[in-house]
Amino acid sequence: MRLGTNSSPTSTNAALPRWAWLAVALLLAAHAWFAWSGKREWGVTGDEIAHVVAGRAYWAWNDYRLQPENGNLPQRWAALPATLADTRLPPASTPEWATSDVWVLGHKYLFELHNDTAWLLSSARAMNVVWSVGVAFLVFLWARRFFGLLGGFVALVFCCADPTMLAHGALATSDMCMAFFFLAAVTAWDWHLRRLDVRSGLVSALVLGLACVAKFSAVLLGPMFVLIAVAHFALAANKWPWPRLALSVGGHLVTAWIVIWAFFGFRWAAVAPGGLAFDHFIFPWPDLLHDAGGAGLILGWLRTLHALPEAFLYGFNHVLVYSQQRAAFLDGDYSIHGWVRFFPLAFLYKSPLALLFALPVSAAIVLTRLGVERARRRRALDRAAPLLALLLVYGASALCTHLNIGQRHLLPLYPVCFIATGALGWRWRFAPWRVGALIGALLIGLVVGVARVHPHELAFFNAAAGGPQRGYLHLVDSSLDWGQDLPGLKKWLAAHAGDERVFLAYFGSDEPDHYRIAATRLPFVNGYHTPSVWYEPGAGLYCVSATMLQADYLPGRGDWTADTEREYQQLRALAPAFARYAQDPAARPALDRDASPSQWHTAWGRFDALRFVRLCHYLRVKPPLAQIGGSIFVYRLSADEVNTACDGDLHALLRLIETQARR
Repeated sequence: MRLGTNSSPTSTNAALPRWAWLAVALLLAAHAWFAWSGKREWGVTGDEIAHVVAGRAYWAWNDYRLQPENGNLPQRWAALPATLADTRLPPASTPEWATSDVWVLGHKYLFELHNDTAWLLSSARAMNVVWSVGVAFLVFLWARRFFGLLGGFVALVFCCADPTMLAHGALATSDMCMAFFFLAAVTAWDWHLRRLDVRSGLVSALVLGLACVAKFSAVLLGPMFVLIAVAHFALAANKWPWPRLALSVGGHLVTAWIVIWAFFGFRWAAVAPGGLAFDHFIFPWPDLLHDAGGAGLILGWLRTLHALPEAFLYGFNHVLVYSQQRAAFLDGDYSIHGWVRFFPLAFLYKSPLALLFALPVSAAIVLTRLGVERARRRRALDRAAPLLALLLVYGASALCTHLNIGQRHLLPLYPVCFIATGALGWRWRFAPWRVGALIGALLIGLVVGVARVHPHELAFFNAAAGGPQRGYLHLVDSSLDWGQDLPGLKKWLAAHAGDERVFLAYFGSDEPDHYRIAATRLPFVNGYHTPSVWYEPGAGLYCVSATMLQADYLPGRGDWTADTEREYQQLRALAPAFARYAQDPAARPALDRDASPSQWHTAWGRFDALRFVRLCHYLRVKPPLAQIGGSIFVYRLSADEVNTACDGDLHALLRLIETQARR
């Protein structure tokens, strides 16, 4: 391992040959192309609808109330092409501006104002590829620094061909942006500690500031920086330069503070004077401060002092509150508080087997090569401290969080894993034929595996987890089903549906009408409040998103209990009244004497959801006719199947499920 003392984190003992730079550029370009071009077959994913409209509002009206919890920088960055093209925003008279309902405004922006939806998505996604390429480039530099040129290329290929990197590398979200800034921030801080000069300090402080406006998980950089400093000055047996270090820390904090204010226009209020005549956030300030507990007291004090921009404080408060509990699914279990095992299992399920095999082999190679010499191990630990700090602090945070909605939240840890695989290239010179064969087999297996699932990398699950076809048994939501496959569903229906009736239960932020999918809408889960329309289920094609199939966000999820069945049958007895209320406006005054309109709609919605969940208990044992992109399941149901699943008694449903399960 290369153990220079004062070099930058990207330095090596020899200049990189021209052919090597060309090879790096070609690999990065290939990664960018496959990540971006593959998304042409994707629709709008869950968070993209909010990112593109929020970023556009930041530039156009300096309105920072839209989704401040997801980072000002990535939303501005994604919306830059749309801003330069002066795309149309919903007019100021739109009611949702008053409540800053980013999901409804995003739906209007993408689907109702005659903006070019495909171009909006494509341009925003192209912008986001920059972060993915940046991650891959830093992975190469780190791996080359530790393991030489071949090690750098091994790590770079693992990174560029990884399905998680390809899935999220060109999405207009904040996840890849934050992955880049985590790696860049610990890299720059380590470089600065080894020099403690003005130039490296300015670079490190600026990267820290940008990380703070990329995502609020940047708060974890604090303990990472402490660990890196301890490793550098304690393990290397260097004296602590307290005055210079204190000055540096102060400079970092001030720079980050200035960067944050700059991204919010050096203005406290979330809405600019003379702009929109609204100042309301989607959730009231007092409610968020109350729900944040002790942290809410501190945030309230900072709010009173105007210590940071209002939208920044609100976004941080929002993250604290809404990460405390969230519906989650894992291996057939349901929780609102998550599991410690969620992210380790998600990593095991969704990482290529080549990577899972390479990591322990690489660890063994490193430990063997370092030997037992204590001084050598201390130097190595000092040099690897930035990566280890990132791995330990972020990994511990992932284990403790209650927000278990997507493997994408592990993205900051993947670069460390890719860098570690570079040890295979380090070992090559000691056993070139055996190690070369191993490297070749792993990289070929990696590329072939991702090629088989391209362009549907979000649905990737390794063979040990059952592959993409069985991924829904382990994880849903953004680990598999982020609403991306409506275009694929449209193509399949055009080729196979004929005159059959189509039913659709969709999870995500895309709009079926945009693709002219003529379907009866079963329960949907989205943020733009699709109005309910009364329907009677019947024979036909049932198209169900994986997250809807597992009923992760619906009442009655999990086991169908006797109490759930009793409630459902009570509501089913009101079905004729629900139908009259929905279809006959003249009948509503009489029905309103029995219950208020809101009570009717609440009961109707719960009946609809429970009826669908009851149906899903049957669908989960019935093989699908087709699986679109890994995330939308298509079933052909007869009238008898639908009647038994939705209207039959519980014993009839259980017999139907048992009969199907035996086939």
